[in-house]
Amino acid sequence: MEGAPLKLHGMWASFYVHRVQLVLHLKGVEYEYIEEDLSNKSRALLLQNPVHKKVPVLLHGDRPIAESTIIIEYIDEFWREKPILPTDPYERAVVRFWCHFVDDTLRPSFGAILRSSAEGQGAAVDNFCQNLEFLEAELRDGFFKGRKFFGGGRIGLLDIVMGCGLYWNSASEDVLGLKIIDQESFPFFTSWFESFNEAKEVKEVIPPTEKLVEYVKGLLQKMFN
Repeated sequence: MEGAPLKLHGMWASFYVHRVQLVLHLKGVEYEYIEEDLSNKSRALLLQNPVHKKVPVLLHGDRPIAESTIIIEYIDEFWREKPILPTDPYERAVVRFWCHFVDDTLRPSFGAILRSSAEGQGAAVDNFCQNLEFLEAELRDGFFKGRKFFGGGRIGLLDIVMGCGLYWNSASEDVLGLKIIDQESFPFFTSWFESFNEAKEVKEVIPPTEKLVEYVKGLLQKMFN
């Protein structure tokens, strides 16, 4: 497979796609990007991901790989320079645990804020903040204490899983007129995000804030109309 063409089927606003793009940029791996219209999915996408029919899908030669974290681990194992996952088995397990926490607990609790009524918004915000406090505590005095990134001195898997979705959170805060993640409440977390945001590869991948804000506005209008 060395030298086989690499294609990524994605959609510009998807943070799951951004995760894969960021890994490829961090490793310096060249790829062809194919933008999908999710309202009219290409035949290639449906053939390559017949189960979920979603992006991202990475096509390495004639081999399709679906689901963002699975794709990331595949990339990390195939292109071993600049590893994304730690080599120590225990640290790998810890990182995977927190990645699951972000996707299974933290992100849905932010989604609940978007779906909540005006009366229920306060409770939804409190629940999200309680969940985010777990990561704040890990950065303050837990497993990741003293680290610039969750991955240590450089961006790792948990940074990617947490960071790429955080731009959606920021865009949503702008649309809702809320400030949920602030320096005073989450000093270690916001310091981590500043470091993540400064990375050249992150700037290459994440769309402009204004564009994401407009996209989130459209989604919320569809949700409540």
